[in-house]
Amino acid sequence: MKAKKGLQKLTDSAAKINKVLALEQITHSDLESFTDLEKSNLSEVLTEKFNKLTGDERDEFSNKIEPIINNHFRNQLWESNHGKITYAISTLMQEYGRMPNKAEIATKTELSRQTVHKHLEEYTNHPLYLGEIERFKFMTSKVLAKVFQFAVNGDMGAAKLYFNVMGYLNNGQQSNNTLIKNQNNYIQINGTVLSQETIKHLNPEQLNSIESILKTALPQPEVLNAEISNGLLSQ
Repeated sequence: MKAKKGLQKLTDSAAKINKVLALEQITHSDLESFTDLEKSNLSEVLTEKFNKLTGDERDEFSNKIEPIINNHFRNQLWESNHGKITYAISTLMQEYGRMPNKAEIATKTELSRQTVHKHLEEYTNHPLYLGEIERFKFMTSKVLAKVFQFAVNGDMGAAKLYFNVMGYLNNGQQSNNTLIKNQNNYIQINGTVLSQETIKHLNPEQLNSIESILKTALPQPEVLNAEISNGLLSQ
């Protein structure tokens, strides 16, 4: 008797899920009679089906489930599309020797042309993209620290790059009247020429002075780790 009741319960749940899947668009009101377990099962079914679709069919299914998906899933979808499009552009440029068109990107990514067009039009204003840019900015100090290490050890290329990026002279104060000229093997700061040969002849005290000037411009990085996890359906 218990086995029959359990089987009936599973059959009823499957019927509810299939009924929802047959709708043109799924809303929260359609899930009011669902138990937590049934919602979890529906989420697995929707995720599996979504991952198998490509192109226009994927867009149609996205529109179908749009009202019930949460922001975490939307962000995952955006990041997935962004990664696919970025890789496709990079790969196709090497293959064709030119910038690929949207149709070629769509074919390579298996995304619809509409999705590719929308992403390329809007990605610069998306919060996830802005966050990505901020992460690159956050790593600036680490890159500059590495450039600084090469510079104080006599690498003229690194020294030129550092001075050009930071523009700090005169004991760490930024000078608006400072002219830094790039050459192949030396740096000219106003009327002073700093070459590889010059650095070799500097005494330890002079090198320490240059090092102190450069250090004043280096910010100290801070590290923050965070993890976010969520399901597909909105809560």
